Amino acid sequence: MDLSKAKICIPSSSGGHLTHMWLLRSVWERAADRFWVTFDKEDANSLLEGERVYHCHYPTNRNIPNLLKNTVLAWKVLRKERPDLIISSGAAVAVPFFLIGKMLGSKCVYVEVFDRVDKPTMTGRMLNGVADLFVVQWPEQLGVYKSAVDLGSIF
Repeated sequence: MDLSKAKICIPSSSGGHLTHMWLLRSVWERAADRFWVTFDKEDANSLLEGERVYHCHYPTNRNIPNLLKNTVLAWKVLRKERPDLIISSGAAVAVPFFLIGKMLGSKCVYVEVFDRVDKPTMTGRMLNGVADLFVVQWPEQLGVYKSAVDLGSIF
């Protein structure tokens, strides 16, 4: 994909997941356009100052009402924005954006978190097989996820 012509959506929980995506700056800043989906929290707002951001509902983990609200949000945002690529390391906010994004024709790249080496995360289990590219950061994670690619540490 030619990123210089692509629009990227980056849905991410705040905190470590958002930091993970921020560390991929050399990738997403080459895109023609980008937008973020994250929590309306001080750490996220501070890091993403000057970026285009949609705020999603939290808490997300194991919270069915907010999953439904974020699914509606994903439908509205993705139909409006039509990104070429969705990239995320989670957590739960990534799920509706990946599923609806795939339905709308977006390519999806999931980056499994750095701190989970020998067992899958809940989001990783849900998106393995959905993502067009599933990236892990440890060789040990290749045994956890089918069709994963180890690109090494982001840090």
